[in-house]
Order: sequence, then structure tokens, then C-alpha cells
Amino acid sequence: MKIGAIVQARMNSIRFPKKTLYKVNNKPLLFYLIENLKQCSINNDVIVATSEEESDLPVEKLCQEKNIKVFRGKLDDVAYRFIQVLEKNPWDAFIRVNGDSPLLDYRLIEKALTIYKNGDYDLVTNVFPRTFPKGQSVEIIKTTTFISAYPKFKDNFEKEHITQHFYRNKEKYKIFNFKAEHDYSNKKFAVDTPDDMKFFEATVQKMKKPHWEYNLDELVELQKEPVV
Repeated sequence: MKIGAIVQARMNSIRFPKKTLYKVNNKPLLFYLIENLKQCSINNDVIVATSEEESDLPVEKLCQEKNIKVFRGKLDDVAYRFIQVLEKNPWDAFIRVNGDSPLLDYRLIEKALTIYKNGDYDLVTNVFPRTFPKGQSVEIIKTTTFISAYPKFKDNFEKEHITQHFYRNKEKYKIFNFKAEHDYSNKKFAVDTPDDMKFFEATVQKMKKPHWEYNLDELVELQKEPVV
């Protein structure tokens, strides 16, 4: 079974423009996430999917410089951008990852992969309902299910948030949701705003080992520590 990861990333965020390549400790935000994904069993099948807009040219260039696979497609139709990636990569399923999740615990991906491979699901997720923090979201979608469902995506919201169609029509799909041991739904590790970035910078400053070595529980505890 072949499974890859698609990271959606863009520079024209309304709440925080250019956050994708914002540097913390001289490292772009996006690369924190990529380094986490490189710890996974799918480490050689990670593709950054950005847009064809001129503003996203720096994303493509930097990925190419670092030998990170990158694809550019439509800005407003993220779902079709994913389909274009899937047409070039014959994966049985794919992991959808947001580029604003720099501290995503790769162990959650491995857990989702195990569930997916041992079951018969269209979608394995940990956000339906959410018990994990924002920025720790994992979704694995069966490729054939996604491609066949795309023509049924009824609005721009579903085309931008590519799994919403499945959640809105949950009775038509086989969805498995795995939950956190503790309810962390009120926690946040995603970087959506400049304030989120300050929080991320403070978290990184407190780290005493490589960021990918921190699991979710350790990250939650790290949040509680004061900045020295």
C-alpha cells in the first residue's frame, strides 16, 4: 500500500501574510513541519502543494533548493490542486497536512497510518470530533474516494477545506476518528496569526532537544513552562 503526504501551503494568508516562510531560529516555519514529516515512514513521499500565484514562487524556489518535492496549482481550488498531485503520484491514499502546523507530532501520523492500513476506511481522522489541539490534525483519505467525490463538492468552502464534504456527508463514507487520551481541543499549536507566531517562537525557545523529539504530551507541558 502506497501512501504519501500533501502539505498545503501558501503565502497570501489573510490573517498572517507570508507566514509560511517566516523564519524562527533562521528556519522557515514550513521546514519545521517538513522535518517532523521526515521522521515518518512516508518520509520520501512528502509533497508541498502551493499555488501558481506569483506570491508563492518563493515557496517553490526554497523547496527546490532544499530538495523538497513541490507542486503548484490553482489558488482557490485546493481540492483540484490535490487531484493534480495525485494524478502524478499513484498513491492508494494520502495524508492531508496544513502548512501552519509546525509542531505536528509525527507519531499521530504513524497511529493514523496503522489504523488505515488495518481497516477499510475512506477517511481516518482525529478532528471529527476534535480532541487534539489545532495544529495536531491528521487526515488520511483514500485516493479513489477523494477523486470520485470531487465532482460532488458543492461550494468553494468544500474545495478549500477538502475534507469538509466527507464530514458533511458522513453517512455516505466510512470514517474512523481516533481520540486523544485527554481532551486537548482547547489547546492550539497551529500558526494562524502573528500572536500565534509569537507563541510558537516562545515554545521553540524553551526546547532542549530537536523539536521533532517532543511528543504531544511533552509539547503541552512545554506550553506551561515560563520563558527564561
